[in-house]
Amino acid sequence: MKFAYRFSNLLGAVYRQGNLSFSKDGNAVISPVGNRISVFDLKNNTSETLPISTVKNITCVGLSPDGNIAIVVDEDGAAVLVSLITRAILHHFHFHKPVSSVRFSPDGRKFVVTKENVALMYHAPGKQREFNAFVLDKSYYGPYDETTCIDWTDDSKCFVVGSKDMSTWVFGAERWANLIYYSLGGHKDVIVGCFFEKDSLDLYTVSQDGTLCVWESDTELDGLVLTKKQDKPKPPKEGEEEEDEEEEEDRVEGQEGEVIRGKAEAQKDKGETKNVRFRQMSKHFFNKEGDFNNLTAATYHKQTHILVTGFASGIFHLHELPEFNLIHSLSISDQRIASVSINSSGDWIGFGCSGMGQLLVWEWQSESYVFKQQGHFNNMSSLAYSPDGQYIATGGDDGKVKVWNTNSGLCFVTFTEHTSSITKVTFTSSGFVIVSASLDGTVRAFDLHRYRNFRTFTSPRPAQFSSLAVDVSGELVSAGAQDSFEIFLWSMQTGRLLEVLGGHEGPVSCLCFSPVHSILASVSWDRTVRLWDMLDSWQVKETLPLTSDGLAVTYRPDGQELAVATLNGEVSFWNPQTATQTGSVSGRHDLETGRKETDKITAKQSAKGKSFTSLCYSADGESVLAGGQSKFVCIYNVKEQMLMKKFEISCNLSFDAMEEFLDRRKMTEFGSLALVDEGAGDGEGVNISLPGVRKGDMSSRHFKPEIRVSSLRFSPTGRSWAATTTEGLLVYSLDGSLVFDPYDLDMDVTPASIRKQLRLQEWAPAIVLAFRLNEKALKQEVLEKVPHEQIPVVCSSLPEIYVEKLLGFVAASLEKSGHLQFYMTWAQSLLMLHGQKLKNRSGAILPTLQALQKSIQRHFDNLSKLCDFNMYNIRYAVALSKQRGVKRTAEEEEEEEEDEEMSEKMSVASIEEAELML
Repeated sequence: MKFAYRFSNLLGAVYRQGNLSFSKDGNAVISPVGNRISVFDLKNNTSETLPISTVKNITCVGLSPDGNIAIVVDEDGAAVLVSLITRAILHHFHFHKPVSSVRFSPDGRKFVVTKENVALMYHAPGKQREFNAFVLDKSYYGPYDETTCIDWTDDSKCFVVGSKDMSTWVFGAERWANLIYYSLGGHKDVIVGCFFEKDSLDLYTVSQDGTLCVWESDTELDGLVLTKKQDKPKPPKEGEEEEDEEEEEDRVEGQEGEVIRGKAEAQKDKGETKNVRFRQMSKHFFNKEGDFNNLTAATYHKQTHILVTGFASGIFHLHELPEFNLIHSLSISDQRIASVSINSSGDWIGFGCSGMGQLLVWEWQSESYVFKQQGHFNNMSSLAYSPDGQYIATGGDDGKVKVWNTNSGLCFVTFTEHTSSITKVTFTSSGFVIVSASLDGTVRAFDLHRYRNFRTFTSPRPAQFSSLAVDVSGELVSAGAQDSFEIFLWSMQTGRLLEVLGGHEGPVSCLCFSPVHSILASVSWDRTVRLWDMLDSWQVKETLPLTSDGLAVTYRPDGQELAVATLNGEVSFWNPQTATQTGSVSGRHDLETGRKETDKITAKQSAKGKSFTSLCYSADGESVLAGGQSKFVCIYNVKEQMLMKKFEISCNLSFDAMEEFLDRRKMTEFGSLALVDEGAGDGEGVNISLPGVRKGDMSSRHFKPEIRVSSLRFSPTGRSWAATTTEGLLVYSLDGSLVFDPYDLDMDVTPASIRKQLRLQEWAPAIVLAFRLNEKALKQEVLEKVPHEQIPVVCSSLPEIYVEKLLGFVAASLEKSGHLQFYMTWAQSLLMLHGQKLKNRSGAILPTLQALQKSIQRHFDNLSKLCDFNMYNIRYAVALSKQRGVKRTAEEEEEEEEDEEMSEKMSVASIEEAELML
């Protein structure tokens, strides 16, 4: 088995904090999720998480006008320059202080960063390689408090900065003779947004108390005059008044180090230039009814003159400016709207609610949702793959069960029937039923055809279920109770309780059915694993003694081995037939837990109490995946009983227990600064967690969650695995491009010799040589050069050892390739000609067949939708033509109906045939 797995996607979380951005074409939303960036394609309904991460949670993202690069800044002010084309980090930079906003100029030559009470203007990174991509041009001083927002004029000549000191400052990007800086007042609360009108210096400013000020400039953008270099600045004349702050001596610092007094430059000869002046045209209020409601986010679309404002109560308003006409108002959430963005065409509006982790895209003209996603409110506790690997079901501490599509990365159904935390979710073997156990004392079964809860299993006495398992047939459902130490068995068909299995002397921590026999394995804190025979009156078949409390148990896919994780950090392997231990791995040192900020002991000492809480076999059964109260996931080889690889699931220091040692700079004579409750600001509660809280806090507390892995699962296709963590649902996929892994390499196996065989039209030898070299691009080139009619002949002459390899490659290529019929012909020929031999090795090639089924099912679903849509359009056109009085003969109508039926049959027939064959 290869271990070239790398992070591929983040599911289960769509937005955390920071500003939303739309792509240049307006068809994708760029959303910060923790310390990562997710891109949601609204046109194709897919999501992608970029393979980059920052040190802490991201607070702001600045997108260049051409949409090629982005500046991503985290909580501490550490910035990375990211290419959205290559998905790579180009440059690292540190602002050393928190940054509130980043904004590129419309011409793409400069960008402004607001940090504390300063606005810093940098030269934008160019297309050439540069030693320092962030070159400071000017520093703009003016506001007394933190700066909050930025906006540029359309020609990039000036920009405006809003501040927490209730003032707005207009600065010149160049050294204008008649505009160095200008301060605007008029507000009584923090400035949330400031926006220039299109091709004008006219301004709109919005404050947190729901006030909008409209400012008019007496000068057009063309009226700005550059300072002449030979002119010396004259001292300011006495008695001249500035708009605000008469005695203020703000300055603009150049890169070369000179300091130019704003007033001295502003006072030019009145015969040459006239200083830019602003006056307040009007003032409008959002809270006219008197119900005070903080305005939290605002954005403005210059082309359509639409102002969008979001409030702390989850309401948003659309107004047309400058008349302040209300277009419509809507409540989209019961939580604070943290970010608002509008796309380039002005049709779609994106909203981010950090409290609930919601991301919404609203089309305001049709008043409908374009995109609506929400992650789990608290931590995710469990996950399960569907048998074909297409879907992932997750259960969370918020009592919700969500189902995610692994291809699109989006949630398509949420079940909310549970009233308490979900402890376990699983699929039945059919793949159309999800079963979940909860602390509310119920086990529920959900139907994925009609999206409903069709069975609810309960115990005679109230019990909190902490574990769950469903047998291979899908008929038996078992759940373990953590308070009564019993295991309950129900029938899926009737919903009746069949048996209560007693015998454990501690809470049942995990259950698992054998994949091949009707045997249930249960592990408990009483240091035993019990094997229950479902066919023999539910009696205990074997009892396996453990060295410590049992935490997790899982069967190998062929049912011939059992892996158990215990409290002392060990993973032991057992033969269930003979009830003997075949090996063990000590994994405590591999966990490498970190030290929490409030811990009194070192990480080395606290690691002695840590252990693996989740186990999972790989699809081929050669390896075991283990994770627990740590930021690492370990893969062990079962045969060699050694660590093969460790995955670091997060490098986000915004989580607790990430670092091995405490930062001495945070230590004072009174103890750690983490123990000082300073409050989180903005009414978000306090910073210190309640004692013993590990799974989230429903009160208004705001503290650092601890990093941990709650559940692990390998995909049945064997090409990916997923983990539910504090960060979200992380999916790691097998990446063939990372590793060169030839098979039976020889001196004669070269790309030149392979292409020589292709020129000689020796198709089978060319395929064998390509698979010996094992280069993906070369294998694809060879396969696609084989004539369509020669495919059955080539398949029949292939050596047996290469049939399985070719089938696996066809399954992987079919998922992404556009040559649908071509690759399906390969799959059909291989299965028809070598079906009996493959059947004898069904256990080994099962992941390959499941990957093939997943690819075919995906194309089948897409084609079915397309066919239905085309048939609807044809019928609509026919009905329309009849309404317009077009005369048609009966023969023509019959011919058209026959054409419809033929087109439908041709498009679906090949896929159905291959699916039936599987």
